[in-house]
Amino acid sequence: METSSRKKQSLLTGAGVLAAAAILVKIIGALYKIPLTNLITVEGYAYFQGAYAVYNPLYAISMAGLPIAVSKLVSQNMQQGRVKDAQRIFSVSRKLFLFVGLTGTLILMAIAVPYSKLVGAPMNYVSILTVAPCILFCCTMSSFRGYYEGLNNMTPTGVSQVIEAVIKLVFGLAATYFAFNHWLNSYHQNAVDGVGYVFGVKVSNEAEALAAIYPYAAAVAILGVTLGSMFGLLYLFILYKVKGFGFTRAEIYASPLPESDRKIRKDIIKLALPIALSSLILNVSNVIDDLTIRTRLGTALENGMDIIKNAYGASLEHAQTLDESIANYLYGIHGSVLNIKNLVPTITLAIGISAIPVLSKAWSKINESGDKEEGKAELKTSIESVLRVTLMLALPAGFGMAALASPIMKLLYPSQPDILPIARPMMITYGFGMAVLALSSPITNMLQAIGRTDMPLKSIAIGSAFKIGLNFILIAIPSVNIHGAPISTTVCYIVMVAINVITLLRYTHTKINFVSVFLKPFIASLLCGVGAYFSYKLIDSKLALENTVTSVAAITIGGLIYVITLFIVKGIAKDDVIMLPKGKKIAKVLEKLHVLS
Repeated sequence: METSSRKKQSLLTGAGVLAAAAILVKIIGALYKIPLTNLITVEGYAYFQGAYAVYNPLYAISMAGLPIAVSKLVSQNMQQGRVKDAQRIFSVSRKLFLFVGLTGTLILMAIAVPYSKLVGAPMNYVSILTVAPCILFCCTMSSFRGYYEGLNNMTPTGVSQVIEAVIKLVFGLAATYFAFNHWLNSYHQNAVDGVGYVFGVKVSNEAEALAAIYPYAAAVAILGVTLGSMFGLLYLFILYKVKGFGFTRAEIYASPLPESDRKIRKDIIKLALPIALSSLILNVSNVIDDLTIRTRLGTALENGMDIIKNAYGASLEHAQTLDESIANYLYGIHGSVLNIKNLVPTITLAIGISAIPVLSKAWSKINESGDKEEGKAELKTSIESVLRVTLMLALPAGFGMAALASPIMKLLYPSQPDILPIARPMMITYGFGMAVLALSSPITNMLQAIGRTDMPLKSIAIGSAFKIGLNFILIAIPSVNIHGAPISTTVCYIVMVAINVITLLRYTHTKINFVSVFLKPFIASLLCGVGAYFSYKLIDSKLALENTVTSVAAITIGGLIYVITLFIVKGIAKDDVIMLPKGKKIAKVLEKLHVLS
């Protein structure tokens, strides 16, 4: 008998696949961005970060609205046995996304120069042009990823993400290392009393030479990102050619005739547009955020150069930062903190993506199939699991990030001690706000799964207004300067998450267990952060070990305190465990130990 070759995964199994890929990608990303920042310093990394700021809005359309729309449509049609529609959705989406990707690439190329001049970093256009082809590659990948995700198979998405990251690491870091050192050595060999030429520009000393090299070094690093997306697409294309759709002849034969291409195209756009607009608004606000951070830093320097120099004098002197580069230097330090802050939200994003087909199926039972009670039970279980698992990851990571802010920065950026006093307060702010930062995407995905694609659009618009307004006010204050950025970001996400959670629970008529979902992870995480902080202080004062050893020991102790406390308060729910691979067997063992709620 012919059987389907498709892989089906539960909510947490699929989330586990994507989370594992996200963790691996983030580890590879850390192996890429952190050495890159150590190589080209935070001032050079500012060009890398600046290119991403304008690239992300267009990238968000390809990696947010489009694959989610395809995933939801494929999931709905598979629930109804409409296999031919699932095939047609994939075929139509490939053509549609190719057009969107090509358009996005051309737009990014067109705005590269004027945008770079607008933000006061005219040489940033080199990196922006280099990253532009990623829009085309990522849009095309979206049709493949959305299709497989709609079949509850998250593996192709995860594997393609890892391939992207590996290529970026291998090529980007190696090429940047050789290019940067080649250009710097060329300057030293040809300079006379410090005076020489870099890319045809006359420079008077090494600081000026480095300032001229940084934009091109960042562009070489960005080239690794572009090649990574190209190879990720190549993997998905080969997978599709080898595996095909994965349906049996019987499934295809039993399926009714599909909708027309025009109808499917309309359905994709109808679903994708509000999701893409939500993501676009958030990322456009990030572009404005980037613009306001840079321009308001300029205002802060104009109004209080002496205040900022007095506050950061030792750091600026150690980094040999020119007065005209101070804003870029502070912006680059913020970028180095973002590398750490973005780790957990990237992982929890996987939980939200995996929840879309599961919640769509439960919502369909409530509203279409008549299995209302079963659908309500599945919906409540899924919502609680997504919220609880997200917080179980975000809260301990956030409290740990705040408790060990300086040790973590020393561990990751050992060659740049100058950034520590400036980065530490930002790390603490983002650490305490980690719960809302990590909850944002999963809650948005759950709203999209039940058809409320309008609410993320509204909440993002409101949150972004708070963010931009606070940026404008806070960053221009010389005594606050760059530290206003994490404050405004955290307030933005608090507003967004509050609006979305209230809407989700009211619209689905779901009452969640507050103690199980919020209070128990919070208690365990608070003890984790306190334990990590005091264990670091104790080990450092008594044994005076290397920071790496002391940091790892403190993180380990904090982690053990967290796990033990979580078991003591029964913070892990049986439903969460059952949705894992071999979850029923694991649940039985944990039940015997009396550690499940």
